[in-house]
Amino acid sequence: MNDIIEHVRAMDGVLVLEPREGDGTPEIAWGDVFFYYAPDGVVPRSQPFATVVTKDYPDDTASRLDRPGFFRVNVAAGAEGFRRWTGHGPKEPPPPGADPSAADTVCAHPLYAGLSWLAVVNPGPRTAEAVEELLATAHHRARERFERRAPSGRGSGR
Repeated sequence: MNDIIEHVRAMDGVLVLEPREGDGTPEIAWGDVFFYYAPDGVVPRSQPFATVVTKDYPDDTASRLDRPGFFRVNVAAGAEGFRRWTGHGPKEPPPPGADPSAADTVCAHPLYAGLSWLAVVNPGPRTAEAVEELLATAHHRARERFERRAPSGRGSGR
């Protein structure tokens, strides 16, 4: 998990939020990590381009993150990337037998598949390259979105 966080932290213009006790964030988010493209250091109003979650949420238990040592990387893949990695569209149901709790497997996010999010529980040797590629693509898409929305002169900070 730390390798993934440091990999994304090293990307151009990334703001990493790591909610902790006492920082004003909701307790449910403590221990999780949120990645934004924000070269100016200001948290954007948009969703993060990727996250790492370390526990089940009340409405998100399918990945079974209540198992010791389990976490999940979530990535905004876009419709094309989603289809490439799952073989089906974001609004289509997953194939029978798809298991969102399977480790080291790229799958549709259990809650946000319809928004083209993918998930990987405990990335390992089978998914290491896929996760790096997904994160790079999500970062690139977030940077492009930021630059389209940036007022003149704000730019990318490059």
